[in-house]
Amino acid sequence: MVLDLTRLRPQFPETGSNWGQLMSTEIVTPLLPYDILICGLSELSGHAEAGISHVVSILDPIWPDPDEFSRWGSHRRVVWRFDDVVELGGGYTAPTRRDVEAILALGLELSQEPVTQLLIHCHAGVSRSTATAVILMAQHNPGREGEIFAELNRVRPRSWPNALMLRLADVLLERDGAIIRELRRHQRRIADAHPEFAELLSRCGRAHEIAALDDAW
Repeated sequence: MVLDLTRLRPQFPETGSNWGQLMSTEIVTPLLPYDILICGLSELSGHAEAGISHVVSILDPIWPDPDEFSRWGSHRRVVWRFDDVVELGGGYTAPTRRDVEAILALGLELSQEPVTQLLIHCHAGVSRSTATAVILMAQHNPGREGEIFAELNRVRPRSWPNALMLRLADVLLERDGAIIRELRRHQRRIADAHPEFAELLSRCGRAHEIAALDDAW
């Protein structure tokens, strides 16, 4: 099942609630030479005046392009389309090795460009966008996976990065499982700290990931 928190909006706290107060979005880190903003569709309009120079949009394959960007200033934007699933099949378009290779290729390009801020968004700012941020930080920082997830936990305290994307990245970056081990620790922290969020994830197709946490500890 696809994880689609945006379609559960009545059960999902809106920006401006305690959720919104918890979800600071800006990663300012020595792990990268530029700052990263992470958000969902509902948060895009709030960043229109932020001076974003680069944008990564990750959307469902048939989702319309957000019209917010027509009101933004000059920026470079790339769009990737795949569903937020962590297993193949089911009629969904899963993230592939090619998608993760594209993220890594972009990371190399950004390291050679003047980037003021990179905004990464998906539908809810929870899974695909946070996985992309982890991949970009991990790309140039082998052995610092724990620091990467600590930074993610600080700025998106209820994030749940897409595990399929990170499994592919772990292989491509030759990390021998280090990214996945830290992902599991991150998931355990999130599930323990925010059980209501874990319950929501279970209802949205991640029940097997929640259950697997007990098996791993």
